[in-house]
Amino acid sequence: MTRRAISTGEAPAAIGPYSQAIAMNGILFCSGSLGMDPASGELLEGVEAQAERALKNLTAVLDAAGLTWSNVAKVTIFLADLADFATVNAIYQRYMPDPA
Repeated sequence: MTRRAISTGEAPAAIGPYSQAIAMNGILFCSGSLGMDPASGELLEGVEAQAERALKNLTAVLDAAGLTWSNVAKVTIFLADLADFATVNAIYQRYMPDPA
């Protein structure tokens, strides 16, 4: 089993002993993605901006691995407030192609 780290400057750098993603045996394992601007390192304000930026960051990692959202099989989203579900879900729907 060969592990290959995936890294891009288009997403925030890992801030610990982990990679943005690891490719192994034809599967890509992505680390968590925050709504952080990769250029400034600042966490954006508001749930909409953070959700959009987090998914853009993940898109950049997928792109660095030569993949797209059509290759994604599982996503886990953590919300601090369930009242934000509809907002985040509407943003997520723009990224995840059918079949979701």
